[in-house]
Amino acid sequence: MTQILKGGVQKTNREPIPTHRVSKDTKGNWHVYGFDEARQVLRSDVTTQAGFLAETVRGVKGLSNQPVLFMDGEEHRTYRSEVAKYFSPTTVEKYRPMMEQFVDAFLKDAVQKKTINLSEISLRIAVRVAGQVVGLTESDPDKMSERLEAFFQQDPSREAPKWIQIVRFLQNQVKLFRFYNQDVKPAVKARMKTPKEDVISHTLGKGYSSMEVLTECITYGAAGMVTTREFIQVAAWHLLEHPRLKDRYLVASEKERMAILGEILRLEPVVGQLFRRMQGDLELQSDNQIFPLKKGDLVVLHVYGANEDTCTVGEQPREVCPHRDLPRGVQAQVMSFGDGHHRCPGAFLALQETDIFLTRFLKLPVKFKAPQMTWNELIQGYELRNFQLEIG
Repeated sequence: MTQILKGGVQKTNREPIPTHRVSKDTKGNWHVYGFDEARQVLRSDVTTQAGFLAETVRGVKGLSNQPVLFMDGEEHRTYRSEVAKYFSPTTVEKYRPMMEQFVDAFLKDAVQKKTINLSEISLRIAVRVAGQVVGLTESDPDKMSERLEAFFQQDPSREAPKWIQIVRFLQNQVKLFRFYNQDVKPAVKARMKTPKEDVISHTLGKGYSSMEVLTECITYGAAGMVTTREFIQVAAWHLLEHPRLKDRYLVASEKERMAILGEILRLEPVVGQLFRRMQGDLELQSDNQIFPLKKGDLVVLHVYGANEDTCTVGEQPREVCPHRDLPRGVQAQVMSFGDGHHRCPGAFLALQETDIFLTRFLKLPVKFKAPQMTWNELIQGYELRNFQLEIG
């Protein structure tokens, strides 16, 4: 492993170092920690999406067209091929001037105020960028940020008393209605009149209902806005704490900057666990053993574990070490964007957006305190808040 430059240790993982690559809990659920083992499951044709409340949403009446996150099989492959053009490197590059304009405006305002709340500005930028791709452009983006953040702050646990679950459900319905009425509905109306090259126009062209368009917007809201926000913050946190790595980042080529960002994301995946439901049997191979995954079994794929699998990433898996000698076909971020059929389509968009922000932001002289970190049970990932910095 080529250790050109190091930059700190892992900050967000709350799991101990795995002692098994594959295990089974007392409830009969499988837990997968090895990289190769996780990839076998994610690339299998006998699994379906079971995370992000997928199995609940699939039961909702009125959804003839499932959100892309919850589709599987041929339907999913067809849809992904149709929307791939919105997330291709060529298309994303066209968004660069727009991204740069947003970032420059926000940082100019921050310099004048001598302070910056990175938790807030990262969300505002992420919402604007993802909004352009999805088509959510007919409402105030800052107000939309607030509505989305409120919606995603929900407890997915079903262990609470029934009356509490009912109250939560009603509260979430109110939040959902506000997002639809003030953000989605105006966008749909505008694109029914004049279609554009975005996701909403595409879904309308396929005959999606209002509820189905709303559900797709929520899906992309979580994937393209909320997760990118966290990555921008955690990448900035690592680079600010390690001036040598920050200085190298600012003079590096785009290829090297992507390697640094990929390594940070490997260490701090925004989504900590992926879930799959077995729709058939699979013989999972691991260290000359075979684990019989049966139809109906739930499989929990631990992204942190896969990302620190020393058989894949080498030594010191919980340290930032760009330029790791990874096996062929394994990207710097390893499993942080997923793998297989449901690999995140917006990976390049998220990395470019983060890079555009950091190459400007990191040139500012700032003083900072570490942000507050909490945990989002829905995506099994960290949330960074109150990341306050003084400029000057």
